[in-house]
Amino acid sequence: MRLGLVSRIDDRRAIEFTAQLRQMLEGEGFTIVYDQSSAAIQIRERGPHPIEVDADMMVVVGGDGTVLRTVQMMKKQIPLIGINWGEVGFLTDLEPEDTLPFFQSIKDGFSVEKRMRITITSESGSLAHALNEAVIVTSRPAKMLRFSIFVDQVSAGTFRADGMLISTPTGSTAYAMSAGGPIIDPKIEGFLLVPLAPYMLSSRPWLVSCERPLEIRLESTKPAKLVVDGQRTWDLTEGTSLTVERSPEPALFVDAGKKFFKKIDYKLRRL
Repeated sequence: MRLGLVSRIDDRRAIEFTAQLRQMLEGEGFTIVYDQSSAAIQIRERGPHPIEVDADMMVVVGGDGTVLRTVQMMKKQIPLIGINWGEVGFLTDLEPEDTLPFFQSIKDGFSVEKRMRITITSESGSLAHALNEAVIVTSRPAKMLRFSIFVDQVSAGTFRADGMLISTPTGSTAYAMSAGGPIIDPKIEGFLLVPLAPYMLSSRPWLVSCERPLEIRLESTKPAKLVVDGQRTWDLTEGTSLTVERSPEPALFVDAGKKFFKKIDYKLRRL
């Protein structure tokens, strides 16, 4: 089995652990392959680069940010397993001490769980795919934005808020949860809309089926930014219209046998 290794690069101990992990996995009979632009053992950060490796699985040492960056940069989605080297790590299923027993258990194969991503498109074309969320925020602090929401090409409402968050079910345990949104079972496929600090108390989160066309239109003259998975940013202007769709290529996660709601309970108790 061919494994690709990626490590967070801002933590010396994580890089050292990844080097030790390589030796351990090779000792177990796995073939380790690297992408020259992403494997932390071989590179220094020079900005984002496409990840292109011929591997059966990507092994990511880091927190949620490292996992999101890896998913963003993979030109073709490869099943991924995260080893937590962050704070909470909702997107990671293994702790460092669990690593060896897990890989010994999958030598004969493993199962994969698909996680829905969303595709954000503007008038100029497709912008990005998000595993967690896309968020529209003002470029100037303490300035509110105005949004119009269209579902099935019909006006569904207007929000005045500091920002608007469009989350996947996977992202419901991230920024969306902090902003007051619900925790959603990742097997439910839909778009979660969460207004950030809305002006009206009646402005509540919405969960919209991913089968419905969804459009978000920025109606404010104030400058704003679109931030996708905390990794990439675009400037937005008044009248910008963003279309949200289910991405044709979901993220792929190795099933480590962790039950979702048991994992949520464990992770939340660590916060």
